[in-house]
Amino acid sequence: MKSKRLSDDRSEQIYILVLEPGEEAFAAISKFAAENDITAASLVAIGAFESAVVAWFDYRDKSYRKIPVAGQSEVLSLVGDIALGDDGKPSLHAHVVLGLEDGSTKGGHFIEGRVRPTLEVTLSETPAHLRRRKRADLGLALIDLPE
Repeated sequence: MKSKRLSDDRSEQIYILVLEPGEEAFAAISKFAAENDITAASLVAIGAFESAVVAWFDYRDKSYRKIPVAGQSEVLSLVGDIALGDDGKPSLHAHVVLGLEDGSTKGGHFIEGRVRPTLEVTLSETPAHLRRRKRADLGLALIDLPE
């Protein structure tokens, strides 16, 4: 992965990440956030995957149902945020819409994506510190804004 800081404004840092073929996108973005101490950010991305896994949250079971996407797909939209998790580490939460060969789409919670040929990520860090906390009643970790 190549990366470059595009902005040096103290109120917001903007980075561009360009992932290489074969990289697993969720892990690469998460690693970049950890290495750069990013605790609050939003992100958008476009590109393509050779394979991916998305998920649908089953509220009744309070669990994610994985949906494998085999074969090449276009990343039509990948949006998300980064906040500190309960473990004190940056936590990536993103959703993705993938375009398939026949023009149909699959989408959901972004679990993993193997890049081919590229994924271009714009990450906007803010000076605020966001915290994601596990909500046992929902079975999800959500951003917790203080009162």
